[in-house]
Amino acid sequence: MPSDANPGDADDQIAFGQRLKILRNRRGLTRDQLGGLVGGYSAEWVKGLETGRRRVPRLPIVLRIAEALRVRDLADLTGDRTPNVALFSGPGHPRLAAVKAAVDAFPVTARREAPPVAHLTARLAHAWAARHSAPHHREVIGALLPGLIGDAQLAARQADHAADRRAAQAALAEVYSLSQFFLAYQPDASLLWRVAERGLVAAQESEDPHAIGVAAWLAAQAHRDCGPSHFDAADAVNLETLAFLEPLLPEAPDDILAIAGALTFEAGYTAARRGETGTAWRYWDQARTMANRLPSTYYHPVTSFSRAVMGAHAVTVAVELHQGGESVRQAAAADAVTIPSRPRQARHRIEAARAYQLDGQPDTSLATLAQAHEAAPETIKYNGYAKRIILEETESPSPTRRRRASNLAVKLGLLAA
Repeated sequence: MPSDANPGDADDQIAFGQRLKILRNRRGLTRDQLGGLVGGYSAEWVKGLETGRRRVPRLPIVLRIAEALRVRDLADLTGDRTPNVALFSGPGHPRLAAVKAAVDAFPVTARREAPPVAHLTARLAHAWAARHSAPHHREVIGALLPGLIGDAQLAARQADHAADRRAAQAALAEVYSLSQFFLAYQPDASLLWRVAERGLVAAQESEDPHAIGVAAWLAAQAHRDCGPSHFDAADAVNLETLAFLEPLLPEAPDDILAIAGALTFEAGYTAARRGETGTAWRYWDQARTMANRLPSTYYHPVTSFSRAVMGAHAVTVAVELHQGGESVRQAAAADAVTIPSRPRQARHRIEAARAYQLDGQPDTSLATLAQAHEAAPETIKYNGYAKRIILEETESPSPTRRRRASNLAVKLGLLAA
């Protein structure tokens, strides 16, 4: 095996190895699983890093390890050997403190009258539309969330009748769903989980199938993003909710069919993360069948589920299964322009960039990431996969590629201008 080592003293190697072992155990990965995720390395190779028998790898390999372990700050893995570089968590959006304060508030006493639920529903529709159309979507919804959270909490608190209370809880659940899009990849995991759990409770209190489906969809993602040891929890939430929705599907309205389709794809996504090829593609195919039952112009405002997004979902499945050629084929077939959401377009471009990188096409990968930045800078800024590719290519042997990667790194705030 060719050496991927760089100079480093024994103390640094031991510190890196200790951190690597702790983080690997925390994610519930075996050495063999981690080596495979990093790029076909053996369990013995991982053991060598953990015990200090192997030198600390070069940055491209360290970044792949960080991606596999879902490390939120590169320094958590490397110690003080590198600058503070946030990977799967952003540095913290300027509006995070205000959103957190709104979530933390506890409106037991009512000093004002809550707005009508219909008013909240209209504001939520505006917020979702703004999120899909704005390149700086976190800034937009971060400005709206504190007022929405406070008013929705108040509406649920002041509702006098059962029907009004259920409607208010459905609106509150949707506000918490919007909040999770803002909080994803922010440096406050406990706040994200608090909002996810409150969303599940509010949705159950609402007895609204759509609200329950959306809350479960987000909770399943939160579980899955915690790593392989939480995949079973993701499936439990996901599949239980699908079973709950199944009797409604023969005559389901578009929103119920869409959330069921989104949950079906999520089951496939988790299967792909497990490496279960047949299961992953089977769920994707089922989700595509459900998408084809929707009107051609339909687009679910929360999950983005639609006919248009199924091509992007296919890219994600292939990438997670490490199918380089298939992921590139799917990326070429998918048309991101048809996705009527700037952040979702950017997310698709990032997944396509992962596909090209996996297939050994780094120049195309960087060009695709530049397209993602053009569509929605705040999506790529907080995406760990994108940052890993960019930082890896800043060490490319190609001067042109290094320059392109460095320019993107500066735009994302990873390197000083």
